[in-house]
Amino acid sequence: MPSASETGTDLTSRNPYGHGNGVSDFLSNVSRFKIIESTLREGEQFANAFFDTQKKIEIARALDEFGVDYIELTNPCASEQSRLDCEAICKLGLKAKILTHIRCHMDDARIAVATGVDGVDVMIGTSSLMRQHSHGKDIEYIKKTAIEVINFVKSQGIEVRFSTEDSFRSDLVDLLSIYSAVDQVGVNRVGVADTIGCASPRQVYELIRVLRGVVSCDIETHFHDDAGCAIANAYCALEAGATHIDTSVLGIGERNGITPLGGLMARMVATHPEYVKSKYRLDKIKDIEDLVAEAVEINIPFNNYITGFCAFTHKAGIHAKAILNDPSTYEIINPADFGMTRYVHFASRLTGWNAIRSRAQQLNISMTDKQYKECTAKIKALADIRPIAIDDADSIIRAYYRNIQSGEDSPLMDLTADEAAQLAAKEKEFGEVASA
Repeated sequence: MPSASETGTDLTSRNPYGHGNGVSDFLSNVSRFKIIESTLREGEQFANAFFDTQKKIEIARALDEFGVDYIELTNPCASEQSRLDCEAICKLGLKAKILTHIRCHMDDARIAVATGVDGVDVMIGTSSLMRQHSHGKDIEYIKKTAIEVINFVKSQGIEVRFSTEDSFRSDLVDLLSIYSAVDQVGVNRVGVADTIGCASPRQVYELIRVLRGVVSCDIETHFHDDAGCAIANAYCALEAGATHIDTSVLGIGERNGITPLGGLMARMVATHPEYVKSKYRLDKIKDIEDLVAEAVEINIPFNNYITGFCAFTHKAGIHAKAILNDPSTYEIINPADFGMTRYVHFASRLTGWNAIRSRAQQLNISMTDKQYKECTAKIKALADIRPIAIDDADSIIRAYYRNIQSGEDSPLMDLTADEAAQLAAKEKEFGEVASA
């Protein structure tokens, strides 16, 4: 019988805790969110990032093939090349809408609109720290200028978003006053930004829930990962009524970056697989991450969501047995959904006989359960002496099988005298334990 993870069953339907147990929240957008992919804006602020025009086009096309709803580009006022790159990507005819991110200033807005983008993302700091040390403007000035810029962009027939910067250190009354004002003039989205990564999931949920009751427009959210909450914050924002999440490939961006595209997909496919798998080409994640990792000269972390080399690796004996029987025992995500495969690690002292049996069968070797267990004991004994590779374990399995077929007792591996002595001692220990 196929497992729940293999068939794509929503595992939350069996979870007795919290949301997802047949209880729906009318404000929640966890099954109807949109992605604003910011690798070509926020990602350009990553320490190692330098994307020439061709690389930007390659990344934009890859993101479009994946199915992101929006692609956000660097402010065309940042440099002449940024402006030219913005124009070039706008001319590609991608399915994704092209946005650019600008300061709350009419000069920026005019230049941005002239590039041919589908929308403009307007931003200004609203916390006391940002107002004092960044731009020096008061709340009334921010409100007045925001309305002016929004009205101009709307008059050009394209989308406009207004976002506060450092939202979670801004005064709540100030925030709601500004958001209400821009909502009334017809902004398409308001943005909430955890610019320094200080927010907790509970804080996010409470602010978005309040904001959802104040504005009728969409709500975009942008979470930095300085304190490790970016993915959890994004999910809680959607639960509270946010509609759009900013991401970047591998989370690259200023400092520790923002919500990673792959990590968000892992979170969302674990809870709402039907929506995610029907909308996004999940099998493209690895190619996109490889593309960006090479461009910014970094290695993909071993524990990276979905694509890290340990993401679907199972080592402990009890884990391996359960995984081989039913992958949903230790996997909330089906690796096949992302074009990945699971791996049962069998070349270690932690291995179990079920893993060795599975590996032997992959090698077209069939033995009795007793023989699999004896072979496993020999692999574990060697692994207690020194690290062993897959080839070592395979050699032992094959040699053990040859001895069974021939009736001989030939050495299973070429070992030094010292290793052979240690192995004999270990096998004796295993034998004593087994007979006890």
